[in-house]
Amino acid sequence: MAIRVLEIMFFFYFTSHIPITLFIDLQALLPRHVYPQPLRDLLRWYADEFKDPMVLDPPEWFQSFIFCEAVFQTPFFFIAAYAFQKGSCKWIRIPAIVYSTHVATTLVPILAHILFYPFPVKPHAGPQTLQERWQLVFIYAPYLVVPVLLLLTMLLSSTYKPTSKSGNTVTIPKKRN
Repeated sequence: MAIRVLEIMFFFYFTSHIPITLFIDLQALLPRHVYPQPLRDLLRWYADEFKDPMVLDPPEWFQSFIFCEAVFQTPFFFIAAYAFQKGSCKWIRIPAIVYSTHVATTLVPILAHILFYPFPVKPHAGPQTLQERWQLVFIYAPYLVVPVLLLLTMLLSSTYKPTSKSGNTVTIPKKRN
């Protein structure tokens, strides 16, 4: 029962990530004319409201993360949404481990940047106060917390443990000294 609740949460995470990536995140990479004005306005509102200048004027390192999101993660979102909606799909284990470690790793420098970088006020205001920094951290935090939870689920859950052809759980023998 608990594993099914996690699978449903993962399903909603990946399903919600699809429009966020396509309509918001990729604006940092694609030409402006690709997006209609209401989507550009939404991005501007978000950046102003939550003091996130990285989405309007992304540093190159941040653009590289978005490129990976576009090329590698976006196709996986559809596959993962299907797998977790269906439930107990053992074949998603390795791709989910790769995805979760990749995303968790990218979030570390993003969160460090938010917390420690001396953001300018112009041309796009970044967080200046500790409260503004923590507010932005909490917006990005689910993209660290959920992948870490996904990684732990894939590594520790008996539902996703690999099995041999005979149906037995595969165990790795311990080394003897």
